[in-house]
Amino acid sequence: MFVSAALTTLALAVSQAAAHGGVLSYKIGDADYTGFKAYNTPVGQTSIQREWDTYNPITDPTDSLLSCNTNGANLGSGQQSATVAAGSQVTAYWNCGGSCTSADTASLNWFKIDEAGLISGDLPTGLWGMGELVDNNSSWTSSIPSSLAPGEYMIRHELLAIHTANQPQFYPECAQLVLTGSGTAQPSGDYLVQFPGAYSMSDPSIDIDVYSQPGVTTYIIPGPASRLRQALFLGSSFRSHAGYSPVPLHAAEVLDKCRLLDVKAGPPPDFNQRTQSDRFIPGTLPTLIKNATIWTGRVDGLEVLKGDILLDLGIIKRIGHIERSLLDDYDVLLTIDAKGGWVSPGIVDLHSHIGVLSSPGLAGSNDGNSRKGPVLPWLRALDALNTRDDAYQLSIAGGVTTSLVLPGSANAIGGQGVVIKLRSSIDRSPTGMLLENPYSVNRSEYDPSLSFRYRQMKHACGENPDRVYSGTRMDTTWAFRQGYDKARQIKTAQDEYCAKATAGRWDTLGDFPEDLQWEALVDVLRGRVKVQTHCYETVDLDDLVRITNEFKFSIAAFHHAHETYLVPKTLKSAYGHPPAVALFATNARYKRESYRGSEFAPRILADNGLLVVMKSDHPVLDSRFLVYEAQQAHFYGLSHNLALASVTTTPAEVLGQDHRIGYVKEGYDADLVLWDSHPLALGATPKQVWIDGIAQLETPFSSTKPSAFQHVPQMPNFDNEAEETLKFDGLPPLHPNHTEARTVVFTNVSSVFLIEASNIREAFRANAAQGIAVVRDASLVCSGTVSACSHMVTDSDVRYVDLEGGSISPALVTYGSPLGMEEIRSELSTMDGYVFDPLLQVVPQIVGGDAALVRAVDGLQYTTRDALLAYRAGVTVGISAPRTAGFLSGLSTAFSTGANHKLEVGALIQDVGALHVRVHHFGLAGPSVSTQIAALRNILLSKGKGEFGYWVDKVKKGDIPLVVEVHSADAMASLIRLKSEVEKELGVAIRVTFTGATEAHVLAKEIGRASIGVVISPTRPFPREWESRRILPGPPLTETNAIAVLLAHNVTVAIGVRDAWMARNTRFDAAWAALEAHGEISKARAIELASVNVEKLLGISVDDKDGDLVATRGGDLLEFSKVIGIVSPRRGVVDII
Repeated sequence: MFVSAALTTLALAVSQAAAHGGVLSYKIGDADYTGFKAYNTPVGQTSIQREWDTYNPITDPTDSLLSCNTNGANLGSGQQSATVAAGSQVTAYWNCGGSCTSADTASLNWFKIDEAGLISGDLPTGLWGMGELVDNNSSWTSSIPSSLAPGEYMIRHELLAIHTANQPQFYPECAQLVLTGSGTAQPSGDYLVQFPGAYSMSDPSIDIDVYSQPGVTTYIIPGPASRLRQALFLGSSFRSHAGYSPVPLHAAEVLDKCRLLDVKAGPPPDFNQRTQSDRFIPGTLPTLIKNATIWTGRVDGLEVLKGDILLDLGIIKRIGHIERSLLDDYDVLLTIDAKGGWVSPGIVDLHSHIGVLSSPGLAGSNDGNSRKGPVLPWLRALDALNTRDDAYQLSIAGGVTTSLVLPGSANAIGGQGVVIKLRSSIDRSPTGMLLENPYSVNRSEYDPSLSFRYRQMKHACGENPDRVYSGTRMDTTWAFRQGYDKARQIKTAQDEYCAKATAGRWDTLGDFPEDLQWEALVDVLRGRVKVQTHCYETVDLDDLVRITNEFKFSIAAFHHAHETYLVPKTLKSAYGHPPAVALFATNARYKRESYRGSEFAPRILADNGLLVVMKSDHPVLDSRFLVYEAQQAHFYGLSHNLALASVTTTPAEVLGQDHRIGYVKEGYDADLVLWDSHPLALGATPKQVWIDGIAQLETPFSSTKPSAFQHVPQMPNFDNEAEETLKFDGLPPLHPNHTEARTVVFTNVSSVFLIEASNIREAFRANAAQGIAVVRDASLVCSGTVSACSHMVTDSDVRYVDLEGGSISPALVTYGSPLGMEEIRSELSTMDGYVFDPLLQVVPQIVGGDAALVRAVDGLQYTTRDALLAYRAGVTVGISAPRTAGFLSGLSTAFSTGANHKLEVGALIQDVGALHVRVHHFGLAGPSVSTQIAALRNILLSKGKGEFGYWVDKVKKGDIPLVVEVHSADAMASLIRLKSEVEKELGVAIRVTFTGATEAHVLAKEIGRASIGVVISPTRPFPREWESRRILPGPPLTETNAIAVLLAHNVTVAIGVRDAWMARNTRFDAAWAALEAHGEISKARAIELASVNVEKLLGISVDDKDGDLVATRGGDLLEFSKVIGIVSPRRGVVDII
């Protein structure tokens, strides 16, 4: 063993223009050896080469690192040695860009076996050996002397660049050899040197200016003489050697860029070894959550643990049983007793515009869309992220801890999204909210040489970009292809450039090909950007899939994606992997491309092996209630584990963040939600939310939920409906089937609710097996026990329907949307349209001029899909007013949602219900609020004429209500004063109803005293506009909700909806309102909110015996039951659904 021996193959005096680089691999004998990968962690690397950290040179010949470069350390368990016979050849491949493992390279004695310098000509113009190295594919081959004694050696290659006098640049690299053979030679004496020590700054071969010495034809290579082999001179030619060009001064920078092109996106290799989060806030106290039922997200969402969770340093430290000794190490430990409650990962919203479409909506914070062109990959949502959005705290209150904030969908490529944590950062900046900031230039925080952080890119196809840029799908698809072709050209140029640079072929290279505008799209092609694509229809999905295969990039997820469930094979043919699908639960039919949207899409996609995500598109849907989307997906057939995963683990995976969020797992971010019930139970509300281990709710309020709510909800079976949906290409028949039997008997009935004197009472409750309800000729004739009603079943023509513990209750009524007045909101040809408004325009005389008043009944459209879906969900009556963009709406009407046309028996319930107006902030588009109040005063206190005057007189007499859509408490206060003024003048009490009424709770006492009714719409408030910003959000932020406050002040309250698709969910809205009221709202009263109270406040009179009834299976109307029957006395039918 010759531990002290050293072998140097090259000691090169090379004058190269900043030849930054190093040896990347070796060929020794017939074997190839991979070199050490500089700029990468040595952990996990194996090589014969010693560690070296940089392509940059060593400039001081006395530097201790001169022996084997920075830092020359052995690789530990990864250090290898190459076995080679004496006399073999050793080739080092350069990028111009005991045992030896324990050897200290600075203490070794080195001897030279090969060298090269000036080959011919003079110093400034001659031929140097560097040209030969370049011509040999940037490699140099040396022969190991056959006479050399066997043993373990270090082999050292070195290039020396001498640009100017006394400014050397040394590039040494070392590797380990095990030499075999029968030689005996061992160099000694002057042939041995050490590094540092072999060179000095005064050496004539180092302190030399080659440019100033024409005619000089000799160059003395520094270092010892070559004893074991004749000298072979290798150097570099600046100008004259064919095929060689000087290396540019920025070569190291270029080579660094080239190396980064191959770095993949994802967490750094050692991420799971972290002991503290990069988002940890010093001073945050550790927290112990005791006695929790933990849904971890692991094992496909099926793992549930009972135990404790320890949070510290911003991460989850322990789960399950935590040893006492560990807890004793903490001087201070915040302890929360979950009392068996459910804990889940923080909710992750894959599609949000929070912070860029801020709430309340103001012109100064509307930053969702640029209209500067269809392809804008250089835009960044971070640059518009508003930290003052009122929605952050609201969304946190719903359990949302992480959101992907995307640009809007006006553009084919709208720009880059950002992943944020919703809590405010310590510096209160947008940058501080980022999760894994991909734009950071702080290498101590983020080193892209180890791994890239994923970026997110928004794409959109179909109607939105087509509409904004007055184009067609062909135009949008070409915009995509044109943009990606530009990116591909840049990528190809970069790859070709780097291939030449790494081969040392600098002669034909100019500047590195890059373009700041297109670099993000180039990174899409490199797989380092997650593409999030707004895309609905099959034609658009197919377009995008073809584009992915043409340009070789993957789509992370299709968003909205209403037709994906119809074409799973198309998704599976996308390049790389099938995209995930981010969906609404029931929000559909608002434009043509969403017309085939189905509530069964999540389950169908999951059945086809595709990843399903439920998303908010905040503020389209309030992301505070994102878990409600998962609940509905579960209701319609998505398995419970995948439903909860759809708002936690799956979006985390799609974002490329499932190494730190989306699971309750040791080492993951301490983002957790403690729920008051199972997260999939209706109305599930956080009792506390932690982000980075910091509790977000200062004084949370919670409601006591029934014990059944602590379990996974049992959902109905919709297998037949899902099959029908696929069979009919997304448009299954929705018309109800009338039973032909004269008598229908509902069995296994657990409860019956009936209308009595315009109120609802529970008429019957019993063990389900004993309950029965008998319907004859479409009227309920008996409900109670089997023994009490069996005598009513005398016909031979009887149909029996098993409710399986279900219930019978009054059908529901919907108001607030244009249900029955439109089919597709964005398609004008499918709707009644908007009325003329006398405050905004001149009303044509043919209509009646200012005396005109439009009746909604004249524009009713039956059998719209939203109306039929509402009917199938137990909402059998719709009340709609004419659509207005201004102040005056017109006369509302009430209709049956299950009828075929208005001439059918019972289809039209009441021609005219009430007179409707709006008091609203129109901005520059319309009159002021004070002008609208003045107009209303004039209407009520002056004599009208024509149709308008006739119906206003009815309002003045109290025959019909005046219904005012109003949200602002200030406007409501003015209306209360106006009502008092008018009543004093007329001497008659007039009936007034506020609808919308977001801020009504502010004036609850005054509204009650004024005998004004309120239709709250929507039931769960959101500060969408300035005039509705003063909300009462309900638990966990406030003790109760606006509905309960108004009821407590003797206000007659009903609930409504905002959009037609929402009507079908009315029963869940009523149930949720009751759950938040701490037991103050009974089931009967909750049903009143969505039935008799709506009719009462909107002027609809229905005889108690004529009201429709709903039969539900597996629970009552306010539970996750299934509506299976409608009993309609007024229409004379019983429909079995």
